[in-house]
Amino acid sequence: MQDNLKIPKHIAFIMDGNGRWAKEKGLNRTCGHREGIKRVKEIIRGANQLKIQVVTFFAFSTENWSRPKNEVNFLMRYLGNFLDKEVAELHKNNMRFMVIGRHDPIPKYLQAKIKKAQEKTIGNTGLKVILAINYGGRQEIVDAAKKFAQDVLTGKADPDSLEAGQFSRYLYAADVPDPDLLIRTSEEMRISNFLLWQLSYSEFYFSRKYWPDFGIEELKEAIKEYQKRERRFGGLNVS
Repeated sequence: MQDNLKIPKHIAFIMDGNGRWAKEKGLNRTCGHREGIKRVKEIIRGANQLKIQVVTFFAFSTENWSRPKNEVNFLMRYLGNFLDKEVAELHKNNMRFMVIGRHDPIPKYLQAKIKKAQEKTIGNTGLKVILAINYGGRQEIVDAAKKFAQDVLTGKADPDSLEAGQFSRYLYAADVPDPDLLIRTSEEMRISNFLLWQLSYSEFYFSRKYWPDFGIEELKEAIKEYQKRERRFGGLNVS
């Protein structure tokens, strides 16, 4: 890598293009999702090697329920298979597994697997692997506001003293630092209701490649581009 001191601590991924990748190859859309999950595994390994602290994958949005039922069922099954096959490996490598998003209407069998996986790895101190499942950025902020309102009603919080840092503690993954870098594949240039609060000062990288073609080398290229940028967080460069 160009600068090991500027490796982002947290990288978030919008994994776009599975369906288009499959269509261009004359394959079923599910083949694209199957190949996409292979890339998730590859990126996790690469991120661990690069000493990145957190990776967050936008696996399934609140809007994705509107997709064809057979495709949704396939994605739920594949997420379940991922947990069955990969959590033991994550645990072996001291990685912590987390999920952000609302529980319902995720199938109960998958909710149970998610709960078991999170409990199994909760004490691990290495790379945090976060899947956003049934996730929406606006929904997260609404849910955080409801939690804060409840604390106000019970006398645990004072609305007049609320600050951004305090409000962040009500988000789904309060102990996770905001992403330094957001990567979106397939050259789509939008954030699609993903981590709206957390991406306020993140650097964005848009890849032309579809997600099934985005591997470790592409990740390294994105990090090299990130390392060229100067992050000022709203301030000025006075050097």
